[in-house]
Amino acid sequence: MKRQRRARARGVTLLELVVAMTLLGLLSVGILMALRVGLNAMERSSDRMNLNRRIAGVYRILDNQVAGIIPALVTCGGPGSPKTVFFQGEPALMRMVSTYSLSEAARGYPRLLEFMVVAGEKGEGVRLVQNELYYAGPSTFTPICLGGGPLPGGGVKLQLTPPQTGPGTFILADKLAGCTFSYLREAPGTSRREWVPSWSERGLPLAIRIHMQPLRPDPSRAQFRTMTLPVRVNRDPYMPYEDYEPPPKQ
Repeated sequence: MKRQRRARARGVTLLELVVAMTLLGLLSVGILMALRVGLNAMERSSDRMNLNRRIAGVYRILDNQVAGIIPALVTCGGPGSPKTVFFQGEPALMRMVSTYSLSEAARGYPRLLEFMVVAGEKGEGVRLVQNELYYAGPSTFTPICLGGGPLPGGGVKLQLTPPQTGPGTFILADKLAGCTFSYLREAPGTSRREWVPSWSERGLPLAIRIHMQPLRPDPSRAQFRTMTLPVRVNRDPYMPYEDYEPPPKQ
């Protein structure tokens, strides 16, 4: 009889089992909630870091592309037409030739770069996009040249076909309230420098400014801002680069 009572005393009652299972369930729920909060915080931090790296990468790409600009000569018109440095600068459009590209960085062939400001997805804001075309000499400009007119200070004002977006268009900046280009020049007849919304001068601008305003400003994270890029060309702008294009094979 005593042994049976001792054995019963060492057992677990149903109430004790229910309490233990309830405590274990609450502990599991607390652990899962803590893991969920931690994973959400890690995901938000990762998204913010990726966005910061993307913005920093776009700044670096634009800086390298402007730094690698080539003052390539172009002729828009018939035989005997004057040559001018290829550069198109408008408030929402910019074209130039550069040694730096998105696909090959500074290791590949020069590219004809086309920067455009287009409407954003679902008409929400605007975005800055870019086309890259292989630069294969003066013949590269033939499909886009419509002609040219003389400038008051010398040189030629190029008339070019507007660029088009396509499957190979890169999106550099998205969800912007506005994006415009401006160009630094020396005022005619003076040594004073000024920013102009369109480029109609001989040669290349002294600097390029890209005005970008975020669609939803948020001071807690990095966002696209205005950037100024100096144009460093290690040659006289009036003695531009004239590359050699081999004659067609007979």
